[in-house]
Amino acid sequence: MGLMTGLDLSLFLFLFTIFIYVFAFNVITTQHKVYLLFHFFMMIWPLGQVGIHTTDQPHLQIIYINISFVGLSMLGFGWLLFTKFLVNVNYRPSRPALVYMMLPSVLISIGVLWNPWNAFATTVGNTYDERVYGPIFWAMVGLLISYYVYTVRILLKAYHSRKLSQDRARIANALTGIFIMMAFPLMDLVVNVILDPWLPVIPGLTSLGIVLSDLYFVFSLKKHRSLDLIKIAQQDVMDTLSVGIIVLDEHDNVIEMNRIVSPRLQIVIGETLNMEELLTWCNIDKVNEEEFLHAYRMDPSQRIQTEIMIEQDNAHKQYFSLHVGPIIVNKGRIGKVITFQEISELKSLIFKSQEQYASMQERNRALIFMQDELFQANRKLEQMAITDSLTGCFNRRFLMQQLEHEVLTNVRYKIPFALLLFDIDLFKLVNDTYGHVIGDEVIRRTADAVRGALRRTDILARYGGEEFTVYLPHTNKEQADMLAQRIREVVQNNEIAIGRGRSPVSVTISMGMLVVEEQSELQIEDVKGYIKDLFSRVDSALYRAKDNGRNRVVNL
Repeated sequence: MGLMTGLDLSLFLFLFTIFIYVFAFNVITTQHKVYLLFHFFMMIWPLGQVGIHTTDQPHLQIIYINISFVGLSMLGFGWLLFTKFLVNVNYRPSRPALVYMMLPSVLISIGVLWNPWNAFATTVGNTYDERVYGPIFWAMVGLLISYYVYTVRILLKAYHSRKLSQDRARIANALTGIFIMMAFPLMDLVVNVILDPWLPVIPGLTSLGIVLSDLYFVFSLKKHRSLDLIKIAQQDVMDTLSVGIIVLDEHDNVIEMNRIVSPRLQIVIGETLNMEELLTWCNIDKVNEEEFLHAYRMDPSQRIQTEIMIEQDNAHKQYFSLHVGPIIVNKGRIGKVITFQEISELKSLIFKSQEQYASMQERNRALIFMQDELFQANRKLEQMAITDSLTGCFNRRFLMQQLEHEVLTNVRYKIPFALLLFDIDLFKLVNDTYGHVIGDEVIRRTADAVRGALRRTDILARYGGEEFTVYLPHTNKEQADMLAQRIREVVQNNEIAIGRGRSPVSVTISMGMLVVEEQSELQIEDVKGYIKDLFSRVDSALYRAKDNGRNRVVNL
């Protein structure tokens, strides 16, 4: 009865740990799966415990016992590495540092596997359920306690040095998780090893502690997004800027800010930013304050700016340029970005002497130039968001957004238009023969050739892979057929050099064409569904072109 109870408990805990491990892969980004090394070491113990109770063959039991204790030996290294990454996301250990951290655990693991002179454990009777532990076992216990104490010291030091509440909460959760993990194995050690002659065996304590701490760690990391690569990268970029940044949602709730803001302004993430209270706490000219607040309240889509002054305890004054700009997506405002740029030096120059007026103007020109650079950078980012990086064509997302507006206008005013959908014939053969680098060059050069054959008003977009689509506005059937044939011939005559003395590559395309001329009194209630139907029809025409021998245009 005792054996079945231990087996059931160990099996349950092992399967539950497997579930947590798989769940963690969905929570944590691929680039940071190194963090799951910690969870992997935690999972080895339940694996070995399941193995021990699922066989009565001594040679298999000793293998599972070794697996369990090797995993337990390496857990200390996993704790330490996990802690280093947790307190510093930019931590990148050198090879010697990794060796020093791992070496004690590796030596203990070798001792467990080798078990010289039964220095790790000896069996009692003919079963491995009862064991007497030797000095290597107690060395392993001491090593794990040392790792535990060291990691707790690191976390406590980080906890006291952090000022942001979310950082301290994340570290506090890590301390709680490690305490849970350590408490149950210590209880297992006391009850089932030290007090074994006097107390009954309580199976699964260590496994239970591992599962509980693993569960706590995973949900804590998910809650605080500690290992989210995108969030880490964004926060690192923001924290390195010399400009204070606060991001608000549409309800003026603070959703993000960088570290330069925290020491100067009494602002907390998650709370509502009251601009009136902020300007009251800062020193600002009353006339400028009223104008700024009026624009802030009455026209949220306007970019506004003012100057504020913050007086420190030692009477040191700091001047900042406060800039508020809207966050607009698809012509809809979804929040604000507030920036604080310190201009104390500039104000000091103004106050000291008018002789330095020219220098101040130069600084202003530099700021304007920086703003122009930021504007140009934003324009480039907007262009990148709507274009395909390989071909320079518009991407599928932009095409669909454009068609939603164009189709409604065309139907309303009965304007004819056409859609072309084509892909490169036998493109897989190109990749298989010349490689993917040449395949990408073929796609790029084909897009260039097609672009040169189109009118300025036509829209060429990469639909996916080697497949492209063309939107032809104000185009009837005769014009569309002429343009489609021109595109097909241009691609057929386009020779793509592949270098290294090899013959150029020529490809052909198969194209489906759909012309919408007579809309009559068509009423469109679901424009996305209507566009989807159009593409379904032109896709059928494309497949008919392929079935009829390729290198042709089929009009549906």
